[in-house]
Amino acid sequence: MIVDAPSSTPSASWGNAGHIAVEQVTPLASMATIASLPRRLFMRGGPVGLPPRDIGSWLPFAFQLVRASLPGRFAAGKIALSSLLTRAIPAWRRLAAQAGVSGQIVEDGHFVVWESLRGARAGRAFWQHTDLGSAAVHELTHAEVAQLAGLVPSEPVDGLRFAGTARVRDPGMLCEQLTRAFVAAGGEYRRARVARLLIDKARTRLCIEDGERIDAATILVAAGVGSSRLLRPLGIRAPLIAERGYHIQADAPAWPDMPPVVFEDRSVIVSRFTSGLRVAGFTEFAREHSAPDPRKWQRLREHATELQLPFIGPTSTWMGARPTLPDYLPAIGRSRHAGNLLYAFGHQHLGLTLAAITGELVAALASGESPELELEPFALERF
Repeated sequence: MIVDAPSSTPSASWGNAGHIAVEQVTPLASMATIASLPRRLFMRGGPVGLPPRDIGSWLPFAFQLVRASLPGRFAAGKIALSSLLTRAIPAWRRLAAQAGVSGQIVEDGHFVVWESLRGARAGRAFWQHTDLGSAAVHELTHAEVAQLAGLVPSEPVDGLRFAGTARVRDPGMLCEQLTRAFVAAGGEYRRARVARLLIDKARTRLCIEDGERIDAATILVAAGVGSSRLLRPLGIRAPLIAERGYHIQADAPAWPDMPPVVFEDRSVIVSRFTSGLRVAGFTEFAREHSAPDPRKWQRLREHATELQLPFIGPTSTWMGARPTLPDYLPAIGRSRHAGNLLYAFGHQHLGLTLAAITGELVAALASGESPELELEPFALERF
């Protein structure tokens, strides 16, 4: 049974860029990230937002991120994250085949392009000398140069093609199809809000807001950024922050069905979906329920206008919260507070990427089998 609260705002899984990002094996909790922060702030034209109203959330998180970025923890975190990412696409293949949604997963990589020579020099140096895990980077072919030149009137000055990454044809459609497959396989989907979890005699019970209590052999907390609220009363610490992203989307028939394109000078990604053309970006550290910042959508519109994206009609807007832990590793495991309580959340920018492999690991735990990799690095006890 899935118990999921009704929401007026689609989740981060629905609003993402559709990019299965197995190249991101380097945790964002790093000294390099910290050093780059001043020039990447939103107030300076960059993608990182630190709203003053939410300083009570992001400042304590920042101190924990600094500790997680120390060389020893960073190196261990990279090994752990790599162990997940190398298994991500094979797990998606298995899930897609089982659920009958193989057509949604497209393994055709992605592009990174630059509009300035300075950006190209820095970007090339980074991507050609960084660990990409199971992905690889190649020079553009003549056909790819021509394809990219035809996308926007202002031709990029340089670019690279990534192989080994993947995309989904439409995140919203994929979520709906997987839900239907779950129900068709005998699963129950309840639209209800969980009021709290209770632990009685080392077993967890679920309490719905209408007063109903649910007993189950296994209870999995996978509530994204809301997971910490459910676990806190049990004495379980999960220092999540809402790392919020934004997108705008519109119809754009002239944009072909092709891999996502990262305009790295602008820190935005443009993805072609069945439902339209989406421009996504921003890393905003905030409280989960703080009001959206309309300036983020306005800046995305400015990028779209400057790129002369072939939007037709009005744009829709979305903002959603990525659940992020200070070391940028997910939390996956079995609680030591109750034998039937499992958890899987905190996947930061990699929720879509790691969804299938996380599902397999949790399924192994729930069935009493040994997961295919060591889960100790992802245990909540690390905090």
